[in-house]
Amino acid sequence: MDLKQYRSKLIGNEDERAVSPVIGVILMVAITVILAAVIAAFVLDLGQGQSANPQAGVTTENVDTDSDGTDDDVRVTINNIQRADKIEYQVGGSGWSEIGSSKVGDSTTVGASSGDNIIIRATYEGESAVLTEETAEF
Repeated sequence: MDLKQYRSKLIGNEDERAVSPVIGVILMVAITVILAAVIAAFVLDLGQGQSANPQAGVTTENVDTDSDGTDDDVRVTINNIQRADKIEYQVGGSGWSEIGSSKVGDSTTVGASSGDNIIIRATYEGESAVLTEETAEF
């Protein structure tokens, strides 16, 4: 056997040489697509088991409700709601009271004394989170 015959057996002719690289590229693309699909399915399933925390924006301001010229109450206003079914406040360890109907723009005036602790919390799908906690100072 001469060199041309060995070369023909090992490498193949002109038509046969292009088949192997094309099949290799197709297999690499297929493996990449399958791998990406498996990773995407795993990552997208990760977030479904977690619950979302309540989120809302509220402001508090000292107000004068009895017109004596001194601030003696605190007004709590709901500015925005991302995730909240109910927004409540508590003054000095008393019970929880809802702020209006817990809609954006609702506000309530809280009778508080200087030094009272005011806690505002939001509830979403049974989960509660404290939005703000501050001490009334007049």
